[in-house]
Amino acid sequence: MTTEEKPDPRTLLNRETARIGWSELERHFASGAMVTVSHELDLVEVGARFIEDDKKAVAAWLEGGYLRRTGEEEAQRWSAQDATLWCVVVAPWVLVQEPR
Repeated sequence: MTTEEKPDPRTLLNRETARIGWSELERHFASGAMVTVSHELDLVEVGARFIEDDKKAVAAWLEGGYLRRTGEEEAQRWSAQDATLWCVVVAPWVLVQEPR
């Protein structure tokens, strides 16, 4: 690989995706940086589209309800359950998805 070639963001994000407890994620919710990804979507693919600035795909997911800012009800439920979520950071966003 030459210095000009960039690795596929999916490969990088796959390595950086982890299950993280709500207590560690709560501050990101409080700052408004958390986005919930539905089970119909692949978390890594969504992160890659954010990195690639694929506005069309992101807009379609938002319109379809597959992607949304994490809401207060979700946050309260996750806090009460001390939930563990799949997470990947695509600065400034923290993308989360409930495990199946």
